[in-house]
Amino acid sequence: MSTTATTPATAATAPTGALNISRTTATAARVLRQLRHDPRSIALMLLVPCVMLVLLRYVFDASPRTFDNIGASLLGVFPLITMFLVTSIATLRERTSGTLERLLAMPLGKADLIVGYALAFGALAIVQSALATGLALWLLGLDVTGSPWLLLLVALLDALLGTALGLFVSAFAASEFQAVQFMPAVIFPQLLLCGLFTPRSDMHPVLTAVSDVLPMSYAVDGMNQVLHHTDMTATFVRDVLVVAGCALLVLALGAATLRRRTA
Repeated sequence: MSTTATTPATAATAPTGALNISRTTATAARVLRQLRHDPRSIALMLLVPCVMLVLLRYVFDASPRTFDNIGASLLGVFPLITMFLVTSIATLRERTSGTLERLLAMPLGKADLIVGYALAFGALAIVQSALATGLALWLLGLDVTGSPWLLLLVALLDALLGTALGLFVSAFAASEFQAVQFMPAVIFPQLLLCGLFTPRSDMHPVLTAVSDVLPMSYAVDGMNQVLHHTDMTATFVRDVLVVAGCALLVLALGAATLRRRTA
């Protein structure tokens, strides 16, 4: 009798700070199993960036150089956007279905949960980035000066950043519709200020200063470094470190804001 009464409390108050490898990998495996039964989400993550790149290539069919100039940048932007959208909705679905509530009542750390989700979606991000990069370089004829591996690295980090942002904003949405509504607030300002449409140095000084703290600016700049330089530049290294650092920071914030909906 005494054991039955104290077990839930013990589980609910189990230490949640430390990262446990077995619990983290089990969480990632569970998310991947669920995604396997959701072909629409998989198609959105893997195929939409490729379709958008194909569409962009033939929009500029008469001007291949235009595709070369902006294709590399969008190779990083498209995965970020799709991973943000799918991750935020999928994670929110876990919340509204009660799955997250049940998991948090178990001896499962917040770090285990967040990193497990990040690993699962990160695995799909690797596939997505490889497909999009391979398509752009070898089928669509994207001409870059630098190494294709560096292009793939930035595309992958952008996808992981989108995953981290999606996990983070899902904590503040009460429905899937609200999760989608975060996109104009989180993604669109970065898209406008990242230097994709005009060099950031040509913007109003206030907007230039704002763009300097937005991770997508460094994602686009990293792609442009690969586009124009044969070797890995110091600016490229800075861009990669900023994007990776932002992804880790947002994941940490996601763990900090993760909470049960009921007491």
